[in-house]
Amino acid sequence: MIKSMTGYGRQTCAVDGMNITVEIKSVNHRYFEFSSKLPRNYGFLDEKLKSFFAGKITRGKLECYVSIEATEEPDTVVEVNRPLVGSYLAAYKEISEVFSLENDIKVSDIVKAPDTLIIRKQEADEERIWAAVSQVAASSLEKFLQMREKEGERLKADVSSRLDAILDKVAFVEVRSPETVREYNDKLLARLNDLLGDVHIDEQRILTEAAIFADKVAVAEETVRLRSHIDQMRVFLDSDEATGKKMDFLVQEMNREANTIGSKGNDVEIARAVVDIKAEIEKIREQIQNIE
Repeated sequence: MIKSMTGYGRQTCAVDGMNITVEIKSVNHRYFEFSSKLPRNYGFLDEKLKSFFAGKITRGKLECYVSIEATEEPDTVVEVNRPLVGSYLAAYKEISEVFSLENDIKVSDIVKAPDTLIIRKQEADEERIWAAVSQVAASSLEKFLQMREKEGERLKADVSSRLDAILDKVAFVEVRSPETVREYNDKLLARLNDLLGDVHIDEQRILTEAAIFADKVAVAEETVRLRSHIDQMRVFLDSDEATGKKMDFLVQEMNREANTIGSKGNDVEIARAVVDIKAEIEKIREQIQNIE
């Protein structure tokens, strides 16, 4: 099943004492490109997330947003700077004794003094955090891929209908092309009769001229190749692999065959059919730019 390169997925879960949100979205891109927006102190998750998604997404510009909030254990620790507090207390006592003042110092006075409390971040347990984040990322990815597949079904239906339209025009060209040769032969014979009147006309020469014209305007090889390209395109549409790049190349080949038919056709009706064929090919080309 083909997938669109456009997708979105979001999941929020409480895992291992953390509220974690992972949101991913993607837009068209020729290759896989990843960027992330992470909370401070969680930069180590960037490479892990990139590797995680790269194994499951082939093409597209993927943006990932992660939010992590601790719900059980705080991520900061407050410690008492005991040596410094002891020095403060000794100083307060000395001031009280030397200047005969009441030593009415309270805890609230101590903690207001500079550097009596030390606040530091707990060292992150990277493996524990990644184990939790990867669970939420997997759920987000599942929603993301479901959206891509749904959009891929729509793209497949549209491309298939356009391939059918091209086949209709190809069938018309295949019927019309031999008719142009017969018409040329009849017109050539009528023109010679008008010019020469009763003079004998070399029928073999007329057949030779008609054969030369038929060879110039023959498009059977091109229509056969165009049909083959359409068959291959349908194979790609049913593939479970990422075939966007291959389809893009195949569209170029289809357009080349259409151009050749147009240049050789030498007929107004065939020219109109070719215009319609090229219009459908262009619409297919636009659509497969969205296919992974």
